Amino acid sequence: MSEHNDEATAASAPASLPVNGIQRTFAVLRALADAPPQGMRVTQVAKAIGLTQGTTHRLLQSLAGEGVVEQDERSKLYRLGMDLFALAARAGNASDVRSLCRPALLRLCGSLGDTVFLLLRSRFDAVCVDRVDGPFPIRAFTGDIGGRVALGVGQGALAILAFLPEEEREEVIRYNVPRLREFGVYDEVYLRTEIERVRETGYAARQAGLLDGMAGLAVPLFDTGGNIVGALSVGTLTSRLTEERLPTVVQMLQREAAALSRRINPFDPALRRPMHQANPVEPQA
Repeated sequence: MSEHNDEATAASAPASLPVNGIQRTFAVLRALADAPPQGMRVTQVAKAIGLTQGTTHRLLQSLAGEGVVEQDERSKLYRLGMDLFALAARAGNASDVRSLCRPALLRLCGSLGDTVFLLLRSRFDAVCVDRVDGPFPIRAFTGDIGGRVALGVGQGALAILAFLPEEEREEVIRYNVPRLREFGVYDEVYLRTEIERVRETGYAARQAGLLDGMAGLAVPLFDTGGNIVGALSVGTLTSRLTEERLPTVVQMLQREAAALSRRINPFDPALRRPMHQANPVEPQA
């Protein structure tokens, strides 16, 4: 069918059918974004966007020439290309995760009077990339900014582990269980029980922790794609995290985490290299 016939079809089609070149291009990209991981055939893309196979093929080839779409040589299936993700990585929030979260940490510390931490995931660990200290002396598993701890140890690292995709979570558990044994009270059964508790309640809390006199509470932090990337955590004295105060602290952390999760760019480089955020370069005097 000719391009002229495509235009005629578009003119008589519902308003949702892409008409001009830019609309068609984005229709293809959106169709591929919703495709299975292995990709889509030309006919499937054409059906999804309401254009002929010939026109759809030309669009796909043009996008492939720009690197934003790629075709598997064996299956001939199309999927989004790496160049598109590279562009996305430069979009979104102009500020990094640490800068984005800093005001929330300050608000929480000011309102609660306790030390607040920002932890990001780094493979099998959680890294403290920022903290705002309250008036009470606090000890934490991660220590100061830049410290790391195995996922599952401490409330922030547990909150991250609990909300990983199931297969990924299982892999982390298999790797980390031997590392947790040095803490004495950790074993796989205990860890899995705690994970289920966190998934049910939406937060991790421990009012009598492994660190004598210390208590902690953490909520998960997601990106705009719904992927777990870190946690907001409060470290305080056991005497300050009472049963009566617990719901208030949970509510405040969850409110800040929900607002941040609507703004965190999933392509932020800090999410892949959290240590770079934990050790920011100071400007020269």
